[in-house]
Amino acid sequence: MDGDPAVFEQVLDACADAMMVVDYAGLILRANPAVLTVLGYSPEALRGRQVDTLLPERLRQRHAALRQRYADHPVSRALGSHDPLVALHADGNEVAIDLSLSPLKIRGVAHVLVAIRAADVGQRSNRAMRQAHYYAQLASLARLAVDLTDPQELLQRAPAIAAHAIGCDAALVYLLEPNQQKLQAVSAHGLTVGRIVGESLPCTPETGIGYVVARRDVVVISNWADERRFVTPPIALREGFKSGLGVPLFDKGKVVGVLSAGSKRPGYFAHDEILFLQAVASILATSMQRAQVEAQLRQAHKMESVGQLTGGIAHDFNNLLTVINGNLQMAQEHLQECCDQHGLEFLQSATDASRRAAELTGKLLAFSRRQHLMPKAVNLHQMLPSLVELLRRTLGEKIDIAFAVDAGLSPCLADEVQLESALLNIAINARDAMPQGGKLQITCSSFDGALADLALANTDPTECAPVSWVKICVTDTGYGMDSEVLERAFEPFFTTKEVGRGTGLGLSSVYGFVKQSQGSVELESAPGKGTTVTILLPTVERAATPATAPSTRSERLPKGLHVLLVEDDALVRAVSERFLESLGCTVSAHACAESAWTELTDGTPFDLVMTDVELGTGMNGTELANRARELHPGLPVLLNSGYSNFLSEERRAEAANLPLLIKPFGKKELAAAMAAAMHGDE
Repeated sequence: MDGDPAVFEQVLDACADAMMVVDYAGLILRANPAVLTVLGYSPEALRGRQVDTLLPERLRQRHAALRQRYADHPVSRALGSHDPLVALHADGNEVAIDLSLSPLKIRGVAHVLVAIRAADVGQRSNRAMRQAHYYAQLASLARLAVDLTDPQELLQRAPAIAAHAIGCDAALVYLLEPNQQKLQAVSAHGLTVGRIVGESLPCTPETGIGYVVARRDVVVISNWADERRFVTPPIALREGFKSGLGVPLFDKGKVVGVLSAGSKRPGYFAHDEILFLQAVASILATSMQRAQVEAQLRQAHKMESVGQLTGGIAHDFNNLLTVINGNLQMAQEHLQECCDQHGLEFLQSATDASRRAAELTGKLLAFSRRQHLMPKAVNLHQMLPSLVELLRRTLGEKIDIAFAVDAGLSPCLADEVQLESALLNIAINARDAMPQGGKLQITCSSFDGALADLALANTDPTECAPVSWVKICVTDTGYGMDSEVLERAFEPFFTTKEVGRGTGLGLSSVYGFVKQSQGSVELESAPGKGTTVTILLPTVERAATPATAPSTRSERLPKGLHVLLVEDDALVRAVSERFLESLGCTVSAHACAESAWTELTDGTPFDLVMTDVELGTGMNGTELANRARELHPGLPVLLNSGYSNFLSEERRAEAANLPLLIKPFGKKELAAAMAAAMHGDE
């Protein structure tokens, strides 16, 4: 400040908001009288005091780190643009406040001008509830994307889902035509659809949609009347739109279309609405990618090819679920602080929807053999009785259930939870095939010999060596299947049930689990003669030693860690960064391994590197991890991936047995994984 100091003092004292001048060491140099109203301190009591002491003890270390981070990159921050902060009132009680930060120079020395207001807790609670609604809608859309086998149907339904979720007036999906010269409207909601769908626009920066493609980023139009970057499209004038939003759709790094939304109110699209539509665009792009890969692999080895495809979809959905679950958790923590029971109840429905979506991705990973299995000796004499009791409650009184386990049957080597899930899936399919009731028989026996001796349809020549097996047969008296249905029964997304009653992932997940467990599965069925599902799993005596379960020891996470975060998904990166900051960490976030490596080689000290395994083109996460440890021996590294078994099979050596955090994860799981990584070498 180079003007008259007396004028500055008068302006500061005249402000209605509480104001403080703080140096970059955290020392309060000046405060105005309004601080008494908000914090209960007189200006004289604050002068010369450390600003960190105005916070509860549990937040001071984190705030000191954030203050240092702000000093490195000082920028203006408006009131209400971030979550409220908890401060200590002079009477010892905690109060929620909003902060505004503005860089200020006094006689050439850098300071910060801090404006303080009491936070509007009701408004924050409403925002948290609105965010919970958005996350619930995303979880439902992700589930719908798994359920629908035709991505065109999802494209047709997405605009209405998006518009209703955020309450805007219209939404459209444009796709690039093969010649890349035009964008065609393929679906719309809230418009004169007959005049919009099928219409093409030039893919040039002069058009709003073309501008989004050229920018490769979200474009927000706060008010069409003030827009000068491109020509206002006729549709905006015709429909009376005041504001708009365009989000690009990506396929393997290339823009293939645009999700557009419009509102008849200016400035309608704020931060939460933008993030929601970005997630919708990501789901649409993933669904279209699935359709493309399906078409390309139709003539290839069907089961293996689709297995890779579904694993990739599950990986992308796990990224989305990381975002959804992470934001739900942060919203829940906020509502708990506000004691907003109604908001917490509202939030629970979103959490339940997200959990169901996670269950579906688990089935996709099971089919693609990319789920994380914990094989152990499973005694069917002990497991089956309790499972049958569960089945009796689940299937209803019309289904008569009987079971038998041969005396002296050896334990099988399998993941017990996944085995129970597989048998439950088979039993539910059997119930649906017996709507008027029937009988379900489960028998467990031993079989010694080669799989080929049973003429199993899913047996490879390499699997024919004689081995001891546990044979589990599940037989029903239902409708049965004809040869065409029998041939496709293990395909993911294939179902004979009416729309809305099945995902087509039940038997496919059984197939993936059994094959990943080094066993085999077959179907025997005929119309009117019921169905028998036979599962063979290796016995413990003849199988390899099961993998040892990871240690469950609890390590305390050190405070004030400096973490290098690498994540190419912007939404996942934002959630991970907020989790880390809430754990007291200082975070340096990067979208690619190359920029992270540059910061490492510049000499910046880090306590932990956290990186996604798959980072698109260029260096992947495991390469970065190994190079980082070569540069700084002993540097803790935590990998994370949506492929839950990424480090358990073919690529274990590539990552030098580094710890893996499975997506989707929450803050508690992240903290435990970080602690394990920090203490891994001890």
